[in-house]
Amino acid sequence: MKDERTTVAVLGGGAAGFFGAIACAEANPALRVLLLEKTGKLLSKVRISGGGRCNVTHAADTPAQLVQHYPRGGAQLKQPFHAFGAPDTVRWFAARGVQLKTEPDGRMFPVTDSSETVAQCLLEAARRAGVEILTHTTADRIRALPEGGFELTLSGAAAAATRRVARLLVATGGAPKSEQYNWLRQLGHAVQEPVPSLFTFNVPDSPLRELPGVSVPWARVRVAGEKLDYEGPVLITHWGLSGPAVLKLSAWGARRLHELNYRSIALVSWLPDFTEDTLRNHLQEHRGPHGRKLVVSNPLLGLPQRLWRTLAEQAGIGPETRWNELPAKLQNRLIEALLRTALPVSGKTTYKEEFVTCGGISLAEINMQTMESRLVPGLHFAGEVLDIDGITGGFNFQAAWTTGFLAGRAMSRPPEA
Repeated sequence: MKDERTTVAVLGGGAAGFFGAIACAEANPALRVLLLEKTGKLLSKVRISGGGRCNVTHAADTPAQLVQHYPRGGAQLKQPFHAFGAPDTVRWFAARGVQLKTEPDGRMFPVTDSSETVAQCLLEAARRAGVEILTHTTADRIRALPEGGFELTLSGAAAAATRRVARLLVATGGAPKSEQYNWLRQLGHAVQEPVPSLFTFNVPDSPLRELPGVSVPWARVRVAGEKLDYEGPVLITHWGLSGPAVLKLSAWGARRLHELNYRSIALVSWLPDFTEDTLRNHLQEHRGPHGRKLVVSNPLLGLPQRLWRTLAEQAGIGPETRWNELPAKLQNRLIEALLRTALPVSGKTTYKEEFVTCGGISLAEINMQTMESRLVPGLHFAGEVLDIDGITGGFNFQAAWTTGFLAGRAMSRPPEA
């Protein structure tokens, strides 16, 4: 029977928790590895991510490429990514029967296009490694023991049990409210205040509200009066503005947008490769050979017909106006609409169910090679409970795999090592 000196515990049945538990159990089969999940659902975010396909990681050969995609934690992740980066993730899953494919934008999914493939792989790897999984089990109290290790007071399916463990991995994910981190503050750790990241913009009075579903492959979104802008695909929704450009902008600007109470003016350039002068010249050149065509019925530069018509109408251009009849004043208004559509943002909406938090345990208090606390020996952290968050594209999962792997390997060693 393995005693408390050879027992370690993992809190959290998500991506980071599973990866940490598996890495620990595989590295040291003599250990008893307990994985505790407070709900009845395991790997819930894995199952819903990527529209049910699970964006496992991103095609990036070097840590330098990866770290560019983390608004918070990128610099601190460089060394961990050397130890376990995206190529290592691909090999890890391949060795366990899950092949990944790369899409044109760099996102990597299982070839089955099913997140269940990834979830079942992790469940099976945990089973093979001997990880003991306890669902509906909550650690109500954690006490660091003077002689080393921890005493956990558990409730739920564990029926108010007390367990002693040599090491502890906290992989409980991000939390939207500051008070939800109080139990970690009680262990002595500082917490960067949590605010939402990866969200869409609510525009209740959007002039584009009749265009839900219209998308533009490449546009620029910026926040008026702020040094916040991002280029990428943009999707118009019935509630406002979404798409990768908006989501990534929300990640980089998470703290500032929170300070603004999610109220701002979003300026959208539907033609980010143009300036006023170059666009004016292009329209002038177009007028010559196409002078008899109706402006609102003939979209230019690949813009969707419905969007072009709406922008032209907002510029005051009538349905019967031809290019050779277009007054300079209305052309200037059209240029303004194409390069700077102003949308009054009032609120946010979480992107699907993929809630990501900016904030968490301060990285200054973590040994990033082992993910061990610098304040409490034997206490490790992994995943979104840390002050690490990435943009969309598989980066948050990669941070979970990396931090979980390093924590698990470190936990597999004796506490005195």
